[in-house]
Amino acid sequence: MSKLVGGADFLLVPSQDFARAADFYGNVLGLDEGKQYGKHPGGEWETGNLTLQILETEAFGIEFHPTKNPLALHVDDIEAARAELEAKGVEFVADTLDSGVCHMAFFEDPDGNALCLHHRYAPPEARPG
Repeated sequence: MSKLVGGADFLLVPSQDFARAADFYGNVLGLDEGKQYGKHPGGEWETGNLTLQILETEAFGIEFHPTKNPLALHVDDIEAARAELEAKGVEFVADTLDSGVCHMAFFEDPDGNALCLHHRYAPPEARPG
């Protein structure tokens, strides 16, 4: 029997200002732009395994609500990535967290959507009791 779902294609990231969000995801985070939706304030940015669909939601008839559950963005070196983002003006909400298998550093985009830098350094089964 085949699987019903074979992966995740995109995640909608709501925005109130598409140009500001496009600058943040493209220039601050350094994600590759996939495409923009022409005269509609929306577009796509690539993370490598998941497309982020950035929409100025109200232009599409969707009420704006920032996402408060963080999207974890993989990085190879969390402290270097954090320092680079801090140099670009990104403010982190706390010190880098060590879960026992990964490091996480939490912040928000300009619309208040929760994000975190994430680096897994041990397999999940290594998590302490």
